[in-house]
Amino acid sequence: MAEAFIIDAVRTPRGIGKPGKGGLSGIHPQELMATVLNALAGRSSLRKEDVEDVIVGCLSQVKEQGACVARNSVLAAGWPDIVTGVSLNRYCGSGLQAVNFAAMGVMSGQQDLVVGGGVESMSRVPMGSDEAMLDGHNLKLRAKIFQVPQGISADLIATLDGASREDLDRFALASQQKTAAAVAEGRFSKSLVPVLNDDGSVALDKDQFPRPGTTLETLAGLQASFVAMGSAPLGPNGETLDQVAMARYPQVKEIQHVHHAGNSSGIVDGAAAVLLASGDYVKKSGLKPRAKIRSLATAGAEPVIMLTAPTPASERALAKAGMTANDIDLWEINEAFAVVPLNTIRRLEIDPAKVNVNGGAIALGHPIGATGAMLLGTALDELERRNLATALITLCIGGGMGVATVIERL
Repeated sequence: MAEAFIIDAVRTPRGIGKPGKGGLSGIHPQELMATVLNALAGRSSLRKEDVEDVIVGCLSQVKEQGACVARNSVLAAGWPDIVTGVSLNRYCGSGLQAVNFAAMGVMSGQQDLVVGGGVESMSRVPMGSDEAMLDGHNLKLRAKIFQVPQGISADLIATLDGASREDLDRFALASQQKTAAAVAEGRFSKSLVPVLNDDGSVALDKDQFPRPGTTLETLAGLQASFVAMGSAPLGPNGETLDQVAMARYPQVKEIQHVHHAGNSSGIVDGAAAVLLASGDYVKKSGLKPRAKIRSLATAGAEPVIMLTAPTPASERALAKAGMTANDIDLWEINEAFAVVPLNTIRRLEIDPAKVNVNGGAIALGHPIGATGAMLLGTALDELERRNLATALITLCIGGGMGVATVIERL
């Protein structure tokens, strides 16, 4: 099997995902993706016409993100007509899945140069814009498996794990503190590219969401987000959503609602792109790879609890690489909710000091379709900064799925 080399990875800043308030809310999502495509090309002296496909993850593929956002982003970037694009939706794992599919094309020997990445403009195309819910309104499926909203799943995991609100708030505070240190030291500057307005002025050149003044006291003052939702009688037989979840986990007598806006991922806009090449193309072109893909995997978990699959996905990726969790130098575990990395750390017995060392989506935000590709770039930059070798990137995914990728710095 051929190797897939990572040539470069870039991302936009994350802008607050509110219309008129976020620095990227005035930028069309195709233009966000075009920004990172052209940044990739400019940084690596890329022959654009050699790119065989651009694979773009995007959750809400409607309105401005519909009509194949990947191909239209290629056109918006002014790339040659021969370059194709395809969009995919694996919920929160879309961006990393796009990179993995790009790597698969290279590793299969069928492609030599591919871009994988993602985009999400949550200010312009909010979550739920496709009106599909988690089950696509399939009433037959709903009768078999009623998928509760992710926030209730997160609180269910915390209840089962015995994770208190203070545990989650301390993790959230650490995310903010680590991000503040990373920003102060310029750790994101290598991959971060500014987004410009049409007149050439800067729309946004730094992450907008972090709240460095966060304290345990301010977090403690926030109301739990999913209490009312959990008590809503929206189950198939008029049960509350909490009751639906507890029916699947009867050992739980009451769900402790412990997640809130301060210990969950933020709603933001952004885009990211990763350039992958074959060994033959690297030799022919003179491009200098920064890393290579060691392995990649997906895995599923029970769909009501939904958010626990980073563990089996990581285990599968590690097995394919002939590695164990202890062999990984740095972990990026997406902070969709604070309990997700905490659950993964516990189950895989990971050293917490290796996890999300520059903070995560609690502090930076989670632009759904782009996050996975962003995390891969963050992990690569940090491997180089610390002179380390390997990283594993993983995300929980709606419907009870996980995706994972192991990279090795060169």
